[in-house]
Amino acid sequence: MSKITFIDLFAGIGGFHLAFHNCGAKCVFASEWDEFARKTYECNFSKIDSKLFKKNMFAGDITKVDAASIPDFDVLTGGFPCQPFSQVGLKKGFNETRGTLFFDIVRIIKEKQPKAFFIENVRGLLQHDNGKTFATIKRVIEEELGYSFFYKIVRASDFGVPQHRPRLFMVGFKDKNIDFEFPKPKKLKLTMSDIFGGHVDRDIGFTLRVGGRHSNISDRRNWDTYLVDGVIRRLTPKEGLLMQGFPSDFEFPVSEVQAMKQLGNSVAVPAIEAVAKEIIKILKAAQ
Repeated sequence: MSKITFIDLFAGIGGFHLAFHNCGAKCVFASEWDEFARKTYECNFSKIDSKLFKKNMFAGDITKVDAASIPDFDVLTGGFPCQPFSQVGLKKGFNETRGTLFFDIVRIIKEKQPKAFFIENVRGLLQHDNGKTFATIKRVIEEELGYSFFYKIVRASDFGVPQHRPRLFMVGFKDKNIDFEFPKPKKLKLTMSDIFGGHVDRDIGFTLRVGGRHSNISDRRNWDTYLVDGVIRRLTPKEGLLMQGFPSDFEFPVSEVQAMKQLGNSVAVPAIEAVAKEIIKILKAAQ
């Protein structure tokens, strides 16, 4: 039975890549434009998928990539940035999504016709522009591309790691007869006390963010400061990796500021992996 293949768009530091790799799938193409995230990605995944880099299949700006040049693959993955959709609801079809990076997902699916996709975004996408943005995404996928569309808000803490991190997961299949179900929540495997190696009064920590570091512990915006055994401690990349479900030997060839930004932008690997496992099981059964 052949390996399921996938592409890793808006790759960041590789949360999707790691999750699908852990499920036995193979990455055949990746794209990430940020120079610092690219360094971290290559540093860690050149050991796992060296061919990706040797064959020049790690692209920068996805908007400049010809979809036809991407190798064939089974699953498209990616956490795409949610830029405002201009004039949503006023036009019909693909033109509605031009100027947004979602359009690049659309044109790649249209060109390559993969068996499935798994994309994610912030929870707020559901309500963005009074729900018009999400309605556009759903309509384009179902009506313009002809794929099924399943979605759910999934929390990282439902899959073993100690941060809520609610994200909107969206999955679809070319075979519209496939009835997909998101995996059921599991028990918390790690608490914040495990993360810090000392007593923390909350089992589930704050959601990792990009901005607002070093707020006072009593500030409502605080997300990176905890009281550990009565002593104030701030999150470092070491704790951030564990909270996002990355392995402890994951390396950051960048500054701590960049590392924390990259972790704040990343996905929680165990949550992605749980869904990836279901997708792969379905596709393998159909081989």
